[in-house]
Amino acid sequence: MKFYTIILLSIFSIPSFSQHDSLDVKHDSIKIKKDNRFKVAGSVIADSFLSVPGDFSAMGHTISSDWKRTALYTAGIIGLIAVDKQTTGFLHDKIEPNIDYSLPEIKSAIPHVIGTDSYIVYPIIGLYAGSLLINNEKGQVVAVNAAKSLAYSYVITQIVLKTLSSRNRPQRKINDDKPVVEPFTKNPWDFGNYDNVHFGHGGTGTSFPSFHATSYFAVAKVFQMEYNNYWIPYTFVTAVFLSDIKSHEHWVSDLLVGGLVGTIIGRSIVISSRKQRAKRDSTVFKDDPKKFTMQKQLIPQISNSMVGFHFIGTF
Repeated sequence: MKFYTIILLSIFSIPSFSQHDSLDVKHDSIKIKKDNRFKVAGSVIADSFLSVPGDFSAMGHTISSDWKRTALYTAGIIGLIAVDKQTTGFLHDKIEPNIDYSLPEIKSAIPHVIGTDSYIVYPIIGLYAGSLLINNEKGQVVAVNAAKSLAYSYVITQIVLKTLSSRNRPQRKINDDKPVVEPFTKNPWDFGNYDNVHFGHGGTGTSFPSFHATSYFAVAKVFQMEYNNYWIPYTFVTAVFLSDIKSHEHWVSDLLVGGLVGTIIGRSIVISSRKQRAKRDSTVFKDDPKKFTMQKQLIPQISNSMVGFHFIGTF
């Protein structure tokens, strides 16, 4: 492969030209030969652990980089809670009755992966296994990042945010005249009902935000950014979510805030992952000069408009 850089040394002036630095070339094109399956897999796993601090740093940066935007979103969330009785009532009465389909049941052998969760978890496992088999680094990175987004969603939403908010779930149907059956409520401001940390689905004070909305949107954001496609990942997770919508006992604000948190999680993981891989590649390039060796040739070049040199680097 030849890399050509033309240096034009004009007698009267040095014309400007766009710079195409060889360091900007993707590392895959610089390597003499592709790493073996175990080395690629090891690098992907190592990067996933090394990027953990960066993941949370990116999440924090998203919130703190623009306080006006954060304040605007906070005000919007409060507004959503204020109208939750109306919007959730509309969801129960008008939308849910018109969604009447279900996906075939997948029996899961993984603990706590139940119902439609299998449609999210098993494709990630399949992507990783297939990418490992054919030694495809990109697929492994996407699968690992998606798995991280599920783990972060569980910790951040299910364990931390639900415990801090301790909001009770809305009763079905919220607009009927039936008495409230605890731990459900018809009051959208029914927060602060702490009853231990709930590691599984349901229970008192486990409504805000929705873990499923968080995790589904986090995974969708990872796939969207990694493959530069909105329609497929978001359409897929939405179809999976709606197929079991009647089991998601949440206020509308729970769902929307869960989607927002999931988007931040997925975006932060991808950004951090890219930085970590770039850091690793630059380190390998620096520490192993054999990755980049170049033979140089300098050839005089004369034309009617200028005099210069033709520089050829072969590597």
